[in-house]
Amino acid sequence: MSRFGKERRQRELTNLIYSNPFTRDDELAKKFDVSIQTIRLDRMELGIPELRERTKKVAEQAFNKVKSITGGEFVGELLELELGNYAVSALEVVSEMVAEKSRVCRGDHIFSQATTLAIALIDAEIVLIGSARLRYRRPIYLNEKIISKAVFARKKYNKHLVKVTSKVGAEEVFVGKFILVAR
Repeated sequence: MSRFGKERRQRELTNLIYSNPFTRDDELAKKFDVSIQTIRLDRMELGIPELRERTKKVAEQAFNKVKSITGGEFVGELLELELGNYAVSALEVVSEMVAEKSRVCRGDHIFSQATTLAIALIDAEIVLIGSARLRYRRPIYLNEKIISKAVFARKKYNKHLVKVTSKVGAEEVFVGKFILVAR
């Protein structure tokens, strides 16, 4: 986009952040062809919090809907949730999560992110993993960000089929199909 007048830029900035609260300041600066500082000043003037606060608010709203798991048990950061339909979470790979020698994220963290996301999707007090079919597509390294999306496939009695796909950027790194048993 070319340069905008301040009023128009702020109006469009508000719309963009409202439609995608996870947009970073540097992405906005590039889109509007202004400095990051200009975006920060616009946000302050409009009363729009920084990304961390916006993400936290969205996560809190999503977690208020979850019955089956508490915030302390959840692996990653819940970004979106529509019970019985889909859920999205993010997990930043930090040094405590990687093997010391290879610097590759251990599979238990990837699996835990996927299972807690799948469990959160089910609208029940008690949800257990009945079975899982997993595919690790490639190693995930230190400082990469894993975005996982769980999609509800079908339900038969108290059994729910959920597919979780995890990506780093646009690249698929993990796929899990879970049969969850709910009570």
